[in-house]
Amino acid sequence: MKISAFPKCFIDDLSVTRTMTIFDWIELSKPLGAEGLEMYEGFFTSLEDGYIDSIGEAIHNAGYAMPMLCASPNFTSPDADERKRSFDHEVDMIRVTRRLGGPKAACRVLSGQRYPNVSREQGVEWVVENFQQLLPIAREYDVVLAMENHYKDGYWKYPEFAQKMDVFLEIVDAIDDYEYFGVQYDPSNAIIAGDDPIELLEKVLPRVKTMHASDRFLLPGATLEELRQTDGTVGYFDKLQHGITGQGLNDYDKIFSLLSQSGYQGWVSIEDGIHGMDEMHQSIEFLKKMRERYFKS
Repeated sequence: MKISAFPKCFIDDLSVTRTMTIFDWIELSKPLGAEGLEMYEGFFTSLEDGYIDSIGEAIHNAGYAMPMLCASPNFTSPDADERKRSFDHEVDMIRVTRRLGGPKAACRVLSGQRYPNVSREQGVEWVVENFQQLLPIAREYDVVLAMENHYKDGYWKYPEFAQKMDVFLEIVDAIDDYEYFGVQYDPSNAIIAGDDPIELLEKVLPRVKTMHASDRFLLPGATLEELRQTDGTVGYFDKLQHGITGQGLNDYDKIFSLLSQSGYQGWVSIEDGIHGMDEMHQSIEFLKKMRERYFKS
């Protein structure tokens, strides 16, 4: 098990306002003690090879690997042109993943948004079709496609089409490639969906390629049911907060016990720091303790 970091606290600075560059983040992250840095598609100001290579060089010089790149394709859009744009962009992200992370690095895929006028049957058909068409490209680049049980991309209007476990598993089970397709497991997102994160992990355990180790907290007065009923609002539910991993709603002892028993040797990435870099450091220290406890060999 290896540990990487994702700067949830700086995602708007890096992706929207551009008040921070990816190079700033790489430098700032050095004291955290992670072994890798997870990337997000919005961090890049260009997809030109020279620019991407300069990021890769900065990552390498800081002593990191780049194990995961989070992309957010929208394969459920009623607009066929948008689905095609999402496909083409995901191809670009596969190429960037290989350039930054090397062989067997993971590029995230999502299903898309849960549009009110797109049926489950139609959405699943579009998603599986696009995944099947992406797989030969992933194999060519030697990059793994990892589908996350996601809540919602922070810049989407609607929640994830495959947010619920039954829809997620229907899509995952439709893909029979176990080498270049698998799961990016996020236990917090299962809780938000109203599912049991342990049950989900047990169902996808042989296919877990990467993992997000976040923890979530509801602000006083908020309920998970209130969250699950939100729809049609850009961004995240404002009463749901990321926090220090290991201090929230997840049973990480059970999660890491299962991963260890399965022989998992992949990457686990923290997603927090909303209240400062100290929280990110505490999360990484927590993961190191879990690694010592469950992955000694």
